[in-house]
Amino acid sequence: MTDKTLNVLFLCHGNSARSIMAEALLNALGNSRFLAYSAGSHPTGAVDPFALERLAKEGIPAESARSKDWSEFAQTGAPHMDFVITVCDRTAGEACPVWPGKPITAHWGVIDPVAYSGSDDQKRLEFGKVFGILHRRLSLFTSLNTSSLKQLALEQKLREIGQTG
Repeated sequence: MTDKTLNVLFLCHGNSARSIMAEALLNALGNSRFLAYSAGSHPTGAVDPFALERLAKEGIPAESARSKDWSEFAQTGAPHMDFVITVCDRTAGEACPVWPGKPITAHWGVIDPVAYSGSDDQKRLEFGKVFGILHRRLSLFTSLNTSSLKQLALEQKLREIGQTG
């Protein structure tokens, strides 16, 4: 890895909450070292309002957030990805497109707050929990010295981060 800006793609089935929050959060935490994107294998076409509410509460810009298909990032002319991280178990088990450039991949499974069926206040708590997990993981990720770690070591570190709560 070099000192260039590294592109990171977060994948989720619906691309409406977890991957959207991870994208916005990494873009906020990345200090220009990372440029994050998100997509889904079966995008819902809309960003969950609770995800947008959580990001706003945390002061993280998400005006450009949109639910999109992962095929956008497998096309000619798409940004070259250095990392591809799945954030839901369902997508981790699906056959992904071939990503140009052989990015480092990892699975960071996180519970789906959209699937929570409690009251709005309880749902907000679930989104807060998921946001907290993503924040911890992305804080660890952004602290890695990506320019000095060899690809295999970096891949191992990335997978270890996915095991944190």
